[in-house]
Amino acid sequence: MTQKALTKGNNRPLRDSRSWYARLPAYVYMLLCVLVALFPLVWVILSSLKTNAQILSSAVSLPTDINFDGYRMALQVSPILRYFFNSVIITLLSTFVNVFLVSMAAYVFSRTRFRGKGLLFSILALSMVVPVTALMQPVYQVITSLGLSDSLPGLILVYVALNMPLTLLIMRATFAGLPASLEEAAYIDGAGFMYTYLRVMLPVAKGGLASAAVMAFLNSWNEFTFALVLTKSPAVRTLPLSLSYFTSQFSFNYTALFAAITMAVIPSILVFALFQEQVSQSLVIGAVKG
Repeated sequence: MTQKALTKGNNRPLRDSRSWYARLPAYVYMLLCVLVALFPLVWVILSSLKTNAQILSSAVSLPTDINFDGYRMALQVSPILRYFFNSVIITLLSTFVNVFLVSMAAYVFSRTRFRGKGLLFSILALSMVVPVTALMQPVYQVITSLGLSDSLPGLILVYVALNMPLTLLIMRATFAGLPASLEEAAYIDGAGFMYTYLRVMLPVAKGGLASAAVMAFLNSWNEFTFALVLTKSPAVRTLPLSLSYFTSQFSFNYTALFAAITMAVIPSILVFALFQEQVSQSLVIGAVKG
């Protein structure tokens, strides 16, 4: 008996080493994925600390000294602070309106039965695969006819609509994964439909709400096409459009351009880093329940 125990004890390190070698390709693959994902971001940040001469001489070399002139030039050349403020307002308002309104529709789709439910949900969900270029002309005509072109409310309305399909999919899967006993208990206590939704279901679905809000925030913050088409004056333009100030026909201010890109992407990276756990959990729920 003791000999068998010793044999098992001696074989355990060998098995552990074999399992580690078996997992080595997976570790190498994940490391490569991380390097591929981080290299562009690190390269842009390091380039923003160089001068134009250093960037032109060697694009991949490390900066010889820390130089913040690019950030100073970025603030001087373009109204980047105004664009940043516009992006914050448009993104936050469109995200809030999108998540609040579309989550109501997702709750109805997941909990009630009505004629044409499947067809209507399929139409709304399939709108996510429509190319953005196919939407430019009709969206421009609608916004212009409403008198909302070159205005913050116009962009907010467009971003709410653009993020609707993804928010609907996430929230419907989230509500479908919640137990029906929560609603039944609320109804027994005399709660109505809206009270049950606002006071019972929404607090429980905060993971899905966070995921939908983060995805809507990222899409709205980084959107470029409709912001370019629907706006003309600097008073309402968004942060991605500020990058056009640093390029011309015959010259490029690479240092200021990379500094502006860094200032544009840092907020979205911070938001995703803070809520990445909720996003991952909600997407897994959607893959299983959707």
